[in-house]
Formats: sequence, C-alpha cells, structure tokens
Amino acid sequence: MKPDRLNAFTDGVIAIIITIMVLEIRVPAAGNLEAVKPVLPILGAYALSFVNVGIFWSNHHHMLQSVRRVNGAVLWANLFLLFSLSLVPFVIRWIDEAGVTAWPVATYGAVLVMAAIGYLLLERALIAAEGEESKVRDAVGSRLKEWVSFAGYVVGFAAAFLVSPYVSVALYVAVAVTWLIPDRRFERPRDLQR
Repeated sequence: MKPDRLNAFTDGVIAIIITIMVLEIRVPAAGNLEAVKPVLPILGAYALSFVNVGIFWSNHHHMLQSVRRVNGAVLWANLFLLFSLSLVPFVIRWIDEAGVTAWPVATYGAVLVMAAIGYLLLERALIAAEGEESKVRDAVGSRLKEWVSFAGYVVGFAAAFLVSPYVSVALYVAVAVTWLIPDRRFERPRDLQR
C-alpha cells in the first residue's frame, strides 16, 4: 500500500472524530451569555481535545511525508492510534455528564497514553518497514519530548485521584502547549538529520 492511501484514510477518520466531538456539545436553550456558563466545561474539554487530536494528526502527517513503504504492521499500528483517538469523543461526553471529576479526567489521560503508545508503535513499524533507508529512523532522535509527554499523561492520570482532576487538566494542557509547534524533524533534509 502506498503511504498516500494511509494518510487519506487517517485524515478521514480524524475528521469524523473531530465532527463527533463538536456534535457532543449541547447548544444552550436560552439566548444569553448566562446560558453558556453550564456548557463552559465541555467547551474547554472540546478545545483541549481538538488541539490534542490536531497535534497527533499534524505529527502523523509530517511523519508520513517521509515514508515510501507501508506494510501490515504499519496499518495495524495506525489503526491502534486511530482507535485511541476515536475514544476522545466518548471521554469528553463523560466529562460533560459527570463534570471535572476523577474518573472521567483520568480516563482522558488514559486515552492520551494509549494514543501516545499508538504513535510510538506506528513510528517503530514505519522504521521496520523501511529498514536502513528509513527517514523516520533518521529523524526521530532521542524522543525526549515524546517521553516527557507520556510521563505528563501518566502523572495526570494519577493526579486525578491523588491530587485533583484540575491538576490533571493542567498537566494535559501543559503537554499540549509543548506540541503546538509541529514536529519539524521530518521536514529537514535527510543529510541534516544525521
């Protein structure tokens, strides 16, 4: 399979995920600003989720731009990443229903952990599929940012129970902010990546 088909499939699934997320937001019944107050938590969850899904999509897009070969392992790793991201609308709906409480907020962190694992598995599958010619291998480097993000998600998960769900949300926001600048490692010419 050509990487373009995988990219197009991923784009479609991500577009559906984002659409489902926005459809989960209830429209206020009244036509005043006071009516918006009850939906502010879900609007915040939606905004954070939109940014997080966008970060995974953006980095996925950049990574696949350097790939020439896709195999079955890549397809399954990509599907695991998409499965993880497809759980985001469920979790933000739970946050809407239950409020910013321990279980829904921790589950949001668990979904981010799963997505991070999915991205790492995809990265490794792409490297294995291309072998010595892998531009992905040349580009990934130390993965420090990925591991710090993963740790932030795990700590956020635990903090929801041990400290406060709001601390967890702050950690999830902090990780997202670090990724607002897209992963440019895949945009550099190959000879500069060594």
